[in-house]
Amino acid sequence: MDLPLERAAIDPTRETFKALFSCVPPQGPIVMLNLLAFREQAADGAQAPARTGREAYAAYSEAVAPLLARVGASVQWQGDAHHALIAPPGEQWDEVLMVTYPSRDAFVAMIQSPEYQAIVHHRTAALRDARLVATTVRN
Repeated sequence: MDLPLERAAIDPTRETFKALFSCVPPQGPIVMLNLLAFREQAADGAQAPARTGREAYAAYSEAVAPLLARVGASVQWQGDAHHALIAPPGEQWDEVLMVTYPSRDAFVAMIQSPEYQAIVHHRTAALRDARLVATTVRN
């Protein structure tokens, strides 16, 4: 089921990216909570071979792994989502992923790198909706 465009979110906006710097402390590790909903068919365009959203995300995951390692980040937890017990009507997620970065700036360095920019199209093609929430451990 595709979501209304006003609710679907795939990539950060200029405003949400800018707010990252005022909302997330620069020191210490951050954990990025990913809620992922896959397209049935990846939105790759007519030139690309047909693949599912999960297949496109798998290509993204494989390509991003060395970039995560380069900035000292790692996947901490990954699992299938089965049911949103408390959520707006119709909100469903396929996968939940938690990635730890050594700092906010390590995350920013990765997503702004030319290597990341060259692969992020797999993620965009894969997802019909997503949430990416920057979290820190409470002391």
